Amino acid sequence: MIGRLNGKLIVKQAPQLMVDIQGVGYDLLAPMSTFYQLPELNQGVVLHTHFAVSETSQQLYGFINEKDRDFFRLLIKINGVGPKMAVGIMSMETADIVRCVAQDNVTALVKVPGVGKKTAERLIIEMRDKLKAWDIPSAAGAGAAELVSVPSQSSIVAEAESALIALGYKPVEAAKAVSKVASDDITRAEELIRLALRSMIPA
Repeated sequence: MIGRLNGKLIVKQAPQLMVDIQGVGYDLLAPMSTFYQLPELNQGVVLHTHFAVSETSQQLYGFINEKDRDFFRLLIKINGVGPKMAVGIMSMETADIVRCVAQDNVTALVKVPGVGKKTAERLIIEMRDKLKAWDIPSAAGAGAAELVSVPSQSSIVAEAESALIALGYKPVEAAKAVSKVASDDITRAEELIRLALRSMIPA
């Protein structure tokens, strides 16, 4: 089983990424909590991984730290929550998910694409005790990205909209959420995605 990858980041299009290790490209899916902290393309990256196997597919999932991977593994143990839904749920900030569980906030959880009321209620019930002592990692850790270039505002908006659509939101919803929070002060698509998601999934 592959538990960790250390290589060069060559594809970064949420929720997909690819890491090159000695000429072999590893294709992964990753939650937004990881994308927010990825380095720029062609930079080195270390990812902790989870390999999911089903009757119809095999997929590698990547996480910027072990804590995020542990959280992902807690989610997929819940009845009705598969790996892809867990990635969608983790489009919310981990702290916001913990807060939703603590406050029985079903309304916020059902705004995640694919999460219905019953799944949200089950998630809250099954995660409540497990998350009481959960330590929320800082986003400013060793994996945080450094700015090396400033892409155009139009490319940032386009990338953010594409990422939201890939997460399951309708194109109209994605465009509306991105335009609502877009600003010339935002120089990274990851930050725009984060703000757009928070506007759609208030905790």
